[in-house]
Amino acid sequence: MQIRSLGIAGAGAWGTALTIQAVRAGLATTLWARRPEAAAAIAASRANPDYLPDATLPEEVAVTAQLTAALAADAILYVQPSQHLRAFCTAARGAWRAGTPLVLCAKGIELGSGLLLTDVAAELLPEAPVAVLSGPSFASEVAAGLPTAVVIASADAALNEALMQALSHGAFRPYGSLDPVGVELAGAAKNVLAIACGIVMGKGLGENARAALVTRGLAELARLAHALGGRAETMLGLAGVGDVVLTCNSMKSRNASLGFELGRGRALAEILGQRRSVAEGVPTAAALEALAARLGVDMPIASTVAAVLSGRAEIDSAISALMTRPLKHEA
Repeated sequence: MQIRSLGIAGAGAWGTALTIQAVRAGLATTLWARRPEAAAAIAASRANPDYLPDATLPEEVAVTAQLTAALAADAILYVQPSQHLRAFCTAARGAWRAGTPLVLCAKGIELGSGLLLTDVAAELLPEAPVAVLSGPSFASEVAAGLPTAVVIASADAALNEALMQALSHGAFRPYGSLDPVGVELAGAAKNVLAIACGIVMGKGLGENARAALVTRGLAELARLAHALGGRAETMLGLAGVGDVVLTCNSMKSRNASLGFELGRGRALAEILGQRRSVAEGVPTAAALEALAARLGVDMPIASTVAAVLSGRAEIDSAISALMTRPLKHEA
C-alpha cells in the first residue's frame, strides 16, 4: 500500500495543521470544510484565523466544501469533533471507495451509544480500513514545524506502515501500534483527566494533587482499556502518558483551560459560550462514565468529572468525596 494523496475532513485547528504537515510530506492534499463560506475564505486567504492564527496554508492545498472531492484521495483523515463522526460517515458512505482507509484523528466516545469512534466507523463504513492517529500534539506546534511524535494505530500492520511513511517528514515522527482500542481510549479519556487537572489548578490545590490525579487517572484508563480488549501498557506510550503529560500540564489545552475556569468558579455554560473550538472532554465525560458503568470498571475520577459537568455535584464536595474514598493498595 502506498499513500500519495490525503483528504482532510475538517478545517479546524488540527485539520489545518495536519494539512500543512501532509504538504510538507509531499502528499497531494485536499482540505474539506463543512461550511462553503469557510472553504471560500480559507481558499482565498490561505489562512484560518478563527482556528489556527499565524499559520499559512500552502498554495498546493485544494480547499473545498464538496465532500466528494476530498473522498477521492488515497486515504481520508477525519478531523472533525468526535460527536459529528456518525453524520460524516452517513454523508460519505455513498461516495466512499472500498478499501480507502479512514484515519480517525478526533478523540472521543460517542454519546448515547457509548461506542468508540472505530466502532462507529466500522458500523457505517464497513468497507473502510480504519486507523487511529493520536498522541501529544498541539496543532499550533505541528503547523510551526516543531518536533512532534504521534502514534498511528490499526490492527493492520501494513496500513500502519503506509500511513507512517506517508506522514513522516522533518520534525513530525509517527510511531506505529497494533492496539487501536487502547490508543483510541487513551486519546478520548485523557481529555476528561485534563479537565480534572485544570480544576485542581484553578482551585489552587497544588502540584502534589495534580501529580496524584494524573497517576490515578492513568490507572483508571488502564483498567478500562483492559476491559475493552486493549492493552494496559498502551497507557505508558505516546497516546497515554505522552498525551496526558501534554494535556494536563498546559493552559494551551482546551480541556485543561476549561477545567481551570471551572475551578475558578465560572459556570460551564458561560465558558462554552465564549469558545469557538470544542473541548472534547465535556461530551466524553458522560460517555466515559456510562461506558465504565456498563463494563463494571471503577473510574472514580472520570465519574467525578462527569458529575461536576452535569451539575450533579459541586466541585468542593466532589473533591472531598474523592479524598475520603476507602484506602486501598496501589496495585
